[in-house]
Amino acid sequence: MSLPRLAQGRNRGVMPGNPACAGCPHTIGLRVMGRVLGDKAVLVVPAGCTSIISGFYPRSSLSFPLLHVPFASAAAVASGLRASMDARGEEGVVVVWSGDGGAADIGLATLSGAAVRNEDILVVVSDNEAYMNTGIQASGTTPWKALTTTSPVLGKSEERKDIALLMLFHKAPYVATASVAYPIDFAEKLERALKVKGFKLIHLHSPCPPGWRFDAGKTVEVAKLAVETGAWILWEYMEGSFRISPQSKPFVQKERRKPLAEYLKLQGRFSHLRPEDVIEIEKKMEESWRLVVELEKFYSRS
Repeated sequence: MSLPRLAQGRNRGVMPGNPACAGCPHTIGLRVMGRVLGDKAVLVVPAGCTSIISGFYPRSSLSFPLLHVPFASAAAVASGLRASMDARGEEGVVVVWSGDGGAADIGLATLSGAAVRNEDILVVVSDNEAYMNTGIQASGTTPWKALTTTSPVLGKSEERKDIALLMLFHKAPYVATASVAYPIDFAEKLERALKVKGFKLIHLHSPCPPGWRFDAGKTVEVAKLAVETGAWILWEYMEGSFRISPQSKPFVQKERRKPLAEYLKLQGRFSHLRPEDVIEIEKKMEESWRLVVELEKFYSRS
């Protein structure tokens, strides 16, 4: 997908004047998805920020057909919706647009079930790494040592959950990571995912200004630094082929990455870190890189 193609056409997906926070990453992701899927998308949205962003009756700030559902049920509802549309001979792309809580935590059971059944749905996890809509409580994807309202003194003490790798090991036919800082990469992954029959998941990195405590004008800068420092790795698995995305490929080499401190210092949620904490975070980051590099090698041999 070329940049001109992504940029052309009317505003799709997100309407002006929506009630999102300033600098909200979800609106970026929704706009990109709207440009790629257009009128084909039918959204299933569990409780979360997008429940608010969509607006309230009789007005709506999203142009997608949209079904609001409880936290735990999104993938199950989407599975039923897909079956109903198939029975009626109706075309369209059933999309679960979820936050981290609705996918990695409260909604994990139904998400796992849909992956095991290989339901023909697309799941986009727009991950802002905490329960931002309900007060910045820690979630399964909140990074180690990040400050939240439920881990306020020394930061979160548990490891983060990697929902994309969990779905990869469910043997889903399509799994990828993406970032709001790289809309063309996200758009291209959406397009490739649509070519796959069965369960598809894209884990979208979505930095949250109020939850992460950075200026609302720096959302894309923070998201881009996550990739450039190696803290967020862009990769894609598609029907037996695994590759590190071109935007992340240079950073396989540690010396080509920007210092991790540049990413952390922009976020108030990491303002309490000690030098030894940063070193430990770097070690954890290196473990993630080693795994992803080995996965690329493994699938190239299979």
